[in-house]
Amino acid sequence: MVRLSVLLAAALLAAPAPLPGQRVETGFVDRSVIISGKAHRYQVYVPAGYSTSNERWPVILFLHGAGERGSDGLFQTQVGIASHIRRAPASYPAIVIFPQVPADSLWIGMPADMAIIALDQTVAEFRTDPDRVYLTGMSMGGHGTWNLAYKYPTRFAAIAPICGFLTHRLVPAARAIVPPDSGDAFVALARRIGKLPTWIFHGEADPVVPVEGSRQAFAALKAAGGNVRYTELLGVDHNAWDPTYGSQQFREWLFAQRRRP
Repeated sequence: MVRLSVLLAAALLAAPAPLPGQRVETGFVDRSVIISGKAHRYQVYVPAGYSTSNERWPVILFLHGAGERGSDGLFQTQVGIASHIRRAPASYPAIVIFPQVPADSLWIGMPADMAIIALDQTVAEFRTDPDRVYLTGMSMGGHGTWNLAYKYPTRFAAIAPICGFLTHRLVPAARAIVPPDSGDAFVALARRIGKLPTWIFHGEADPVVPVEGSRQAFAALKAAGGNVRYTELLGVDHNAWDPTYGSQQFREWLFAQRRRP
């Protein structure tokens, strides 16, 4: 198996560098990474204003849910944060990365590594602000958000897991985020991510992913002195992502966060 550090180095070397005067693509653009000889397609959203500015842009890594799994590299841009970008592009002035999990997989193991490679490759290609890199995901992607935050606790300026889960019947115990010998999973998570700004969202009437998991994560982070918010959307079912990504309050909070030493 190729080590992740080697994969990251290869991805960064493969990232195209714009030439002086070269036209910069904007909108949703196709990209891919190669892992163990296989291409994994993903999309990057580049705001229209990127090509006429010299500023460094914030970055959002978005992890989709189970329904968008596949290999076309496109389906994951039809839901969640992408839907709001398509309706109101100015609402998310950021470089947004949309990796895609293969069928029958989760945001753990290789797909999680692929998402980080896509992030590194995007940061190398575009003018981005390393202190304003954000992570969010919905449902299965909420689980992936907890997983990547646990694995890379200092990488992100803020995270926003939406109707996600840390421990759940959908996740085999052998592939749990928190190692079994770490004690209570929620306490271990809170100890690991420390002061990372976190805003958890969950529908109060979610029939797919029990809301209790988000309540427990919030309680553990709060008890550990974490920088955490929790919004439980009353009467809302599994689709907690549309009201979240459509919220101006959420966007203002997200873009105000900066990574601290």
